[in-house]
Amino acid sequence: MATRGLMDRMQFAMRPLACILLIAALPLSGCQGRTADPDRPESALAFPKPDRPVSELGANQFSTETERDSVNEAQTVMDLAQIESGMTVADIGAGEGYYTVRLAERVGAEGRVLAQDIDRQALRRLGARVERERLDNVSIKLGAEDDPRLPEASFDRVFLVHMYHEVAEPYAFLWRLRPALHPGGKVIVVDVDRPTDRHGIPPTLLFCEFSATGFRLTEFVRKPDLQGYYAQFEAAEEQPAPSEIKPCQQPGNGDANGK
Repeated sequence: MATRGLMDRMQFAMRPLACILLIAALPLSGCQGRTADPDRPESALAFPKPDRPVSELGANQFSTETERDSVNEAQTVMDLAQIESGMTVADIGAGEGYYTVRLAERVGAEGRVLAQDIDRQALRRLGARVERERLDNVSIKLGAEDDPRLPEASFDRVFLVHMYHEVAEPYAFLWRLRPALHPGGKVIVVDVDRPTDRHGIPPTLLFCEFSATGFRLTEFVRKPDLQGYYAQFEAAEEQPAPSEIKPCQQPGNGDANGK
Protein backbone atom coordinates (compact mmCIF):
# COMPACT_ATOMS: atom_id res chain seq x y z
CA MET A 1 0.00 0.00 0.00
CA ALA A 2 1.23 3.52 -0.81
CA THR A 3 4.51 2.22 -2.20
CA ARG A 4 4.51 4.14 -5.52
CA GLY A 5 5.04 7.88 -5.83
CA LEU A 6 5.50 8.01 -2.06
CA MET A 7 7.76 11.01 -1.96
CA ASP A 8 5.42 13.00 -4.22
CA ARG A 9 2.51 12.37 -1.89
CA MET A 10 4.36 13.10 1.33
CA GLN A 11 3.36 16.40 2.82
CA PHE A 12 6.01 16.48 5.52
CA ALA A 13 9.60 16.96 4.38
CA MET A 14 12.33 14.58 5.52
CA ARG A 15 15.18 16.88 6.45
CA PRO A 16 18.67 16.06 7.73
CA LEU A 17 18.57 14.79 11.25
CA ALA A 18 20.23 17.93 12.57
CA CYS A 19 16.81 19.53 12.01
CA ILE A 20 15.12 17.27 14.56
CA LEU A 21 12.19 19.30 15.87
CA LEU A 22 9.51 20.42 13.46
CA ILE A 23 7.21 22.57 15.55
CA ALA A 24 3.96 23.71 14.00
CA ALA A 25 1.93 26.61 15.28
CA LEU A 26 -1.07 25.59 17.36
CA PRO A 27 -4.12 25.87 15.09
CA LEU A 28 -7.00 28.02 16.11
CA SER A 29 -10.46 26.66 16.65
CA GLY A 30 -13.73 28.45 16.97
CA CYS A 31 -15.22 28.30 20.41
CA GLN A 32 -18.59 29.86 19.89
CA GLY A 33 -21.16 28.44 22.23
CA ARG A 34 -18.58 27.02 24.65
CA THR A 35 -17.89 28.45 28.10
CA ALA A 36 -14.28 29.43 28.81
CA ASP A 37 -12.47 26.83 30.91
CA PRO A 38 -9.07 27.75 32.39
CA ASP A 39 -8.17 24.05 32.63
CA ARG A 40 -8.56 23.51 28.86
CA PRO A 41 -6.64 24.91 25.89
CA GLU A 42 -8.61 27.55 24.00
CA SER A 43 -8.19 25.54 20.80
CA ALA A 44 -10.20 22.67 22.34
CA LEU A 45 -13.22 24.67 23.47
CA ALA A 46 -15.20 23.97 20.29
CA PHE A 47 -15.23 20.28 21.33
CA PRO A 48 -17.05 18.65 24.25
CA LYS A 49 -15.14 18.19 27.49
CA PRO A 50 -14.38 14.50 28.08
CA ASP A 51 -16.32 12.89 30.91
CA ARG A 52 -13.37 10.91 32.22
CA PRO A 53 -10.07 11.44 34.07
CA VAL A 54 -6.71 10.97 32.37
CA SER A 55 -3.49 9.33 33.51
CA GLU A 56 -0.45 11.39 34.39
CA LEU A 57 1.92 11.89 31.49
CA GLY A 58 4.93 9.62 31.53
CA ALA A 59 3.96 7.94 34.78
CA ASN A 60 3.17 4.59 33.19
CA GLN A 61 6.39 2.58 33.04
CA PHE A 62 6.64 -0.49 30.87
CA SER A 63 9.31 -3.15 30.81
CA THR A 64 12.62 -2.62 29.06
CA GLU A 65 12.94 -2.85 25.29
CA THR A 66 14.74 -6.19 25.66
CA GLU A 67 11.88 -7.56 27.74
CA ARG A 68 9.30 -6.22 25.28
CA ASP A 69 11.17 -7.81 22.41
CA SER A 70 11.37 -11.12 24.31
CA VAL A 71 7.58 -11.44 23.91
CA ASN A 72 7.66 -10.06 20.34
CA GLU A 73 5.53 -7.06 21.28
CA ALA A 74 6.45 -4.72 18.42
CA GLN A 75 6.60 -7.58 15.93
CA THR A 76 3.09 -8.68 16.94
CA VAL A 77 1.65 -5.18 16.63
CA MET A 78 3.34 -4.49 13.29
CA ASP A 79 2.14 -7.84 11.94
CA LEU A 80 -1.44 -7.13 13.05
CA ALA A 81 -1.23 -3.67 11.49
CA GLN A 82 0.20 -5.19 8.27
CA ILE A 83 3.15 -2.80 8.19
CA GLU A 84 5.00 -3.18 4.88
CA SER A 85 8.04 -1.74 3.18
CA GLY A 86 7.37 1.71 1.72
CA MET A 87 4.56 2.69 4.09
CA THR A 88 4.29 6.02 5.89
CA VAL A 89 3.61 5.69 9.61
CA ALA A 90 3.13 8.13 12.48
CA ASP A 91 4.18 7.04 15.98
CA ILE A 92 2.22 9.30 18.35
CA GLY A 93 3.51 9.53 21.90
CA ALA A 94 6.79 8.06 20.65
CA GLY A 95 8.64 8.61 23.93
CA GLU A 96 12.06 6.96 23.88
CA GLY A 97 11.36 5.46 20.45
CA TYR A 98 10.71 1.77 21.06
CA TYR A 99 8.24 1.60 18.17
CA THR A 100 9.85 4.37 16.13
CA VAL A 101 13.10 2.51 15.51
CA ARG A 102 11.36 -0.79 14.78
CA LEU A 103 8.87 0.84 12.43
CA ALA A 104 11.76 2.56 10.64
CA GLU A 105 13.40 -0.80 10.01
CA ARG A 106 10.13 -2.40 8.85
CA VAL A 107 9.12 0.31 6.36
CA GLY A 108 12.64 0.52 4.95
CA ALA A 109 14.41 3.23 2.99
CA GLU A 110 11.36 3.90 0.79
CA GLY A 111 9.07 4.32 3.79
CA ARG A 112 8.82 7.13 6.30
CA VAL A 113 8.15 7.36 10.05
CA LEU A 114 7.07 10.52 11.85
CA ALA A 115 7.72 10.29 15.60
CA GLN A 116 5.56 12.71 17.60
CA ASP A 117 5.30 13.57 21.29
CA ILE A 118 4.24 16.52 23.46
CA ASP A 119 7.25 16.05 25.77
CA ARG A 120 10.14 18.21 24.51
CA GLN A 121 12.71 16.41 26.66
CA ALA A 122 11.61 13.02 25.35
CA LEU A 123 11.89 14.34 21.80
CA ARG A 124 15.42 15.59 22.43
CA ARG A 125 16.46 12.15 23.68
CA LEU A 126 14.71 10.47 20.78
CA GLY A 127 16.36 12.88 18.35
CA ALA A 128 19.78 11.90 19.70
CA ARG A 129 18.88 8.23 19.27
CA VAL A 130 17.63 8.74 15.73
CA GLU A 131 20.84 10.53 14.82
CA ARG A 132 23.03 7.98 16.60
CA GLU A 133 21.35 5.05 14.84
CA ARG A 134 21.33 6.92 11.50
CA LEU A 135 17.62 6.48 10.90
CA ASP A 136 17.37 8.60 7.76
CA ASN A 137 13.71 7.71 7.21
CA VAL A 138 12.58 9.20 10.55
CA SER A 139 11.54 12.76 11.35
CA ILE A 140 10.40 14.16 14.69
CA LYS A 141 7.60 16.58 15.50
CA LEU A 142 6.22 18.27 18.60
CA GLY A 143 2.49 17.75 19.10
CA ALA A 144 -0.13 19.32 21.36
CA GLU A 145 -2.54 17.81 23.87
CA ASP A 146 -5.52 18.52 21.62
CA ASP A 147 -3.84 18.19 18.22
CA PRO A 148 -1.31 15.65 16.89
CA ARG A 149 -0.34 18.25 14.26
CA LEU A 150 -0.04 15.73 11.45
CA PRO A 151 0.05 16.76 7.78
CA GLU A 152 -3.10 15.88 5.85
CA ALA A 153 -3.44 12.74 3.69
CA SER A 154 0.05 11.53 4.62
CA PHE A 155 -0.15 8.26 6.57
CA ASP A 156 -1.01 4.64 5.97
CA ARG A 157 -0.93 3.91 9.70
CA VAL A 158 -1.02 6.04 12.85
CA PHE A 159 0.15 4.29 16.04
CA LEU A 160 -1.20 5.19 19.51
CA VAL A 161 0.55 2.63 21.71
CA HIS A 162 -0.04 2.71 25.48
CA MET A 163 -0.66 6.46 25.34
CA TYR A 164 -4.26 7.19 24.38
CA HIS A 165 -5.37 7.16 28.04
CA GLU A 166 -3.08 10.19 28.55
CA VAL A 167 -4.88 12.28 25.91
CA ALA A 168 -6.67 15.02 27.85
CA GLU A 169 -8.75 16.25 24.89
CA PRO A 170 -9.70 13.07 23.00
CA TYR A 171 -12.45 14.59 20.83
CA ALA A 172 -10.33 17.45 19.51
CA PHE A 173 -7.30 15.17 19.21
CA LEU A 174 -9.06 12.43 17.20
CA TRP A 175 -11.04 14.91 15.07
CA ARG A 176 -7.80 16.60 14.02
CA LEU A 177 -5.99 13.30 13.52
CA ARG A 178 -8.53 11.89 11.04
CA PRO A 179 -7.56 14.04 8.00
CA ALA A 180 -3.95 12.80 8.27
CA LEU A 181 -4.86 9.34 6.97
CA HIS A 182 -4.33 8.22 3.42
CA PRO A 183 -7.47 6.70 1.83
CA GLY A 184 -7.71 3.28 3.47
CA GLY A 185 -5.34 4.33 6.27
CA LYS A 186 -5.73 2.90 9.78
CA VAL A 187 -5.30 4.12 13.36
CA ILE A 188 -3.77 1.51 15.65
CA VAL A 189 -4.42 1.60 19.41
CA VAL A 190 -2.70 -0.67 21.93
CA ASP A 191 -3.90 -0.16 25.49
CA VAL A 192 -5.05 -1.88 28.68
CA ASP A 193 -8.62 -2.60 29.79
CA ARG A 194 -8.80 -0.56 33.00
CA PRO A 195 -9.94 2.96 34.03
CA THR A 196 -8.35 5.92 32.29
CA ASP A 197 -6.76 7.26 35.49
CA ARG A 198 -5.01 3.89 35.94
CA HIS A 199 -3.13 3.94 32.63
CA GLY A 200 -5.67 2.18 30.50
CA ILE A 201 -9.03 2.64 28.81
CA PRO A 202 -12.01 0.27 28.71
CA PRO A 203 -12.59 -0.91 25.12
CA THR A 204 -16.23 0.23 25.11
CA LEU A 205 -15.14 3.78 25.98
CA LEU A 206 -12.40 3.67 23.34
CA PHE A 207 -14.87 2.53 20.68
CA CYS A 208 -17.33 5.27 21.69
CA GLU A 209 -14.78 8.10 21.52
CA PHE A 210 -13.50 7.00 18.12
CA SER A 211 -17.03 6.58 16.78
CA ALA A 212 -18.04 10.01 18.08
CA THR A 213 -15.26 11.66 16.05
CA GLY A 214 -15.83 9.89 12.75
CA PHE A 215 -14.08 6.50 12.92
CA ARG A 216 -15.24 2.91 12.76
CA LEU A 217 -13.67 -0.15 14.38
CA THR A 218 -12.20 -2.66 11.92
CA GLU A 219 -10.39 -5.07 14.26
CA PHE A 220 -10.13 -5.83 17.98
CA VAL A 221 -7.90 -8.48 19.55
CA ARG A 222 -6.98 -9.14 23.19
CA LYS A 223 -3.28 -10.05 23.35
CA PRO A 224 -1.55 -10.81 26.70
CA ASP A 225 1.89 -10.23 25.16
CA LEU A 226 0.80 -6.65 24.39
CA GLN A 227 -0.09 -6.05 28.05
CA GLY A 228 -3.64 -5.44 26.87
CA TYR A 229 -5.47 -5.28 23.56
CA TYR A 230 -5.07 -4.24 19.93
CA ALA A 231 -7.75 -2.09 18.27
CA GLN A 232 -7.77 -0.82 14.69
CA PHE A 233 -9.91 1.98 13.24
CA GLU A 234 -10.49 3.63 9.89
CA ALA A 235 -12.24 6.84 8.87
CA ALA A 236 -16.01 6.54 8.49
CA GLU A 237 -17.85 8.06 5.53
CA GLU A 238 -18.52 11.39 7.24
CA GLN A 239 -16.90 13.33 10.03
CA PRO A 240 -19.21 15.18 12.42
CA ALA A 241 -18.80 18.85 13.15
CA PRO A 242 -17.29 19.56 16.59
CA SER A 243 -20.65 20.83 17.85
CA GLU A 244 -22.29 17.52 16.86
CA ILE A 245 -19.96 15.33 18.95
CA LYS A 246 -21.64 13.73 21.95
CA PRO A 247 -19.27 12.94 24.86
CA CYS A 248 -18.96 9.36 26.07
CA GLN A 249 -18.96 8.18 29.68
CA GLN A 250 -16.46 5.86 31.31
CA PRO A 251 -18.01 2.58 32.51
CA GLY A 252 -18.97 3.09 36.12
CA ASN A 253 -20.13 6.65 35.38
CA GLY A 254 -22.89 5.46 33.08
CA ASP A 255 -22.94 3.71 29.71
CA ALA A 256 -20.06 4.64 27.38
CA ASN A 257 -22.41 5.20 24.49
CA GLY A 258 -22.38 8.92 23.94
CA LYS A 259 -25.50 9.51 26.04
